[in-house]
Amino acid sequence: MLDITVPELAEMLGLSRVTVYRWVKSGKIKARKIGHAYVITDEHILKLLNKKITDEDKQNIANAVQKIIAEYGETLRLLGKE
Repeated sequence: MLDITVPELAEMLGLSRVTVYRWVKSGKIKARKIGHAYVITDEHILKLLNKKITDEDKQNIANAVQKIIAEYGETLRLLGKE
């Protein structure tokens, strides 16, 4: 298992360290704290890079689609006729 630090991940993603730290604090990026540093495992890095879609991700996508259909179903149906 490969662990990288927040600054390393920020460089890989082309983002600022502040952005990556904010994502860690909000839970968007799963990290664990070792001493004073946060590290991200390779599993989470692959997920960030869209190399792997988990069952949880699939369920979140399905829920989002259902919400859109519930809110905009009639509009989508009418647009589909055009």
